[in-house]
Amino acid sequence: MPKEPWTHRDEAVGGLRLHWVEAGEGPLVLLLHGFPEHWLAWRHQVPALASAGFRVVAPDLRGYNLSEKPKGVSSYRMELLAGDVANLVRHLGYQRTFLVGHDWGGAIAWCVPALHPGLVEKLAILNAPHPILFRQKLATFAQAKRSSYVFFFQLPYFPERSLLRRRAGFLKGMLRRDPVTFGAFSPDEIEAYREAFLVPGAATAAINYYRAAFRTGTRIPGLRRSLDGVPTLVLWGEKDRYLGPELLDGLEALVPDLRVVRLDASHWLPADAATAVNSELISFFRGR
Repeated sequence: MPKEPWTHRDEAVGGLRLHWVEAGEGPLVLLLHGFPEHWLAWRHQVPALASAGFRVVAPDLRGYNLSEKPKGVSSYRMELLAGDVANLVRHLGYQRTFLVGHDWGGAIAWCVPALHPGLVEKLAILNAPHPILFRQKLATFAQAKRSSYVFFFQLPYFPERSLLRRRAGFLKGMLRRDPVTFGAFSPDEIEAYREAFLVPGAATAAINYYRAAFRTGTRIPGLRRSLDGVPTLVLWGEKDRYLGPELLDGLEALVPDLRVVRLDASHWLPADAATAVNSELISFFRGR
């Protein structure tokens, strides 16, 4: 059996046990996955970025897969999620990081510079709207319809029961149906996501991200001007069924140093357009 191109670590970080994979040496690149994936979302990016001269770390976010699953909706407030990022960077012996986030990982990544100024050297976002723009667009019928699952997740108990039916069968349908690239997710990869979602407490933890956002809000002090001096790359799959391209409208007013690249891909950009994503990230972090 071939050796994995990464190593697994499981350690206490800021009082919370986190699992992550890492590879390579050099400047730190931290990769934050989204719902309902885990570190495996970055299986194409970790070896590519490591070969390009970076130390690449892809954690399971709190509540996901092999990381600790704190109980209660309040355990998933944005301040704590961003704090996990800052704690991990320092735990790894760094003062700054290149930060990449997809979906919920992107939502966290948008907020880290406001909550932890100076921590992010460069920011890359994959199909994740800026929280200010998402709050505005969610009031429109088009985006509210695409994000109807967000409102469903506010219900108690029933969302978990629904998502766990047929061994988290929703994952199989979604990850087969959505991508533009045929076979973007292999059967083994889909099964790995299903198994992780079935871990006791994992489904509730993942849904609690959405509950916490609604109950406590994502109005982060200083968020509107937090990206001054932070070069930012946004990669956007234009075939996203959940997040419309209009969520990019007005982004340049919030991000002074911005480059947007639109790709013919689905929401699941790291898998659906892996080669393009790798090329763009490496070029961006190398300064070209």
